[in-house]
Amino acid sequence: MIQYKIKIFTAIVIGGVAACASPAFAQTTFQNYRCADGAQFIVGFFKPDQRAHLQIDGRAVTLAKRLALSGSRYSGGGVTLRIAKAGATLKHGKRPVTSCEMI
Repeated sequence: MIQYKIKIFTAIVIGGVAACASPAFAQTTFQNYRCADGAQFIVGFFKPDQRAHLQIDGRAVTLAKRLALSGSRYSGGGVTLRIAKAGATLKHGKRPVTSCEMI
């Protein structure tokens, strides 16, 4: 079910990006992650937008970029995503922080 929702989200986002006439919006990056607690999510980065657009637990969440000493940190809607060279961590809802790897 989650895979199906991720595919729908990806198709909507790609369709929206394709509809934009500006070449700046055509620069996108999608990353799929799997976490130690079993959570899976997809995150999209659209240049020049500094936010991360996350699809997790069947809902879309936009995360604002926050100050980080190393790597990148994004948060919003009860979700915090940290991405560093060593890997990524995710905190969402009342769940504890979990490590995630790109798949």
